[in-house]
Amino acid sequence: MRLPAVTALVLTVAALASPSGTHGWQLTQPYVGVTYSDKTLNEPRPIHLHVAQIDLRAPGIRFKVSPPGGDREVLRQSTLDFLTQERAQIAINGHYFLPFPSEDRTAWVIGLGASEGRVFSAFEVPEQSYALVAFAPAINIDRDNHATIVNYDPTYSDQRHVREKVSLWNVVAGSSQIVTGGTVSVPLYRDDNHFDAELDPGGPGNYSNAKAWADATTARTAIGLSKDRRTLTLFTVDVRGGSEGMRLSEVANVLIRDFGVFDALNLDGGGSTTMAMEDPVTGKPSVVNSSSDNPLGRVVATSLAVFANRP
Repeated sequence: MRLPAVTALVLTVAALASPSGTHGWQLTQPYVGVTYSDKTLNEPRPIHLHVAQIDLRAPGIRFKVSPPGGDREVLRQSTLDFLTQERAQIAINGHYFLPFPSEDRTAWVIGLGASEGRVFSAFEVPEQSYALVAFAPAINIDRDNHATIVNYDPTYSDQRHVREKVSLWNVVAGSSQIVTGGTVSVPLYRDDNHFDAELDPGGPGNYSNAKAWADATTARTAIGLSKDRRTLTLFTVDVRGGSEGMRLSEVANVLIRDFGVFDALNLDGGGSTTMAMEDPVTGKPSVVNSSSDNPLGRVVATSLAVFANRP
């Protein structure tokens, strides 16, 4: 694992008086408006987190989602390659995609997607209805860095409109909204006791409320907003390098408790989970987490890049 060489910018280094179960954390401010947290927890199992919190009001902050291209919706690219290509400072992986597994160079994105105002993927009812909810909420970051959770508007037939009065600019969607209004909102399965649940039981793991897809401990990527919508949180947790992954409910609880997240989405995880960062001293880009696919990260459908000024 390669961490940014930001020793001179360290704000707080490990060994803090921290919550029970916390081995320690390291907070750095590698860029203006960006706080990066490298954090290790011992409970409920060894867990290694990499979290970037972005002050959406900071000068120089802007974003870009992977643009449309190819004979499907997007050209597949690793998060590290996207960061390098765009000369961005931080990036995480984004949407779920199909076909998968596949060596194809192009992919269809699952859920609403937009890059700098170009809407290239619509809300949808996914094939993986045991894991991904129908018409899953997305997060929109407009050209003025106003970030909002957006929801499907069924009054339009193209499935590319949202109920909120916003201009779609950079949009990424995942499997579901796992934090809503400051509380955990991991979706349930429809059964005799949950008629209005959002997921269908079954799938390759015969999933149900007794054995949920969300309860697997694996690598996770999530994105969240503070209550005042001024702080964007980019969250990853590893399932390699001594870290044993997390359940979605655990991710949601940590986002609320440790990072002040009020609303959050679960993005593509497992081998897709990647956080890449440019070293603010050397300018060298690298993957800062321990990818469970390969050291340079999986070739994914989309990534979200963050541009920021050096201190």
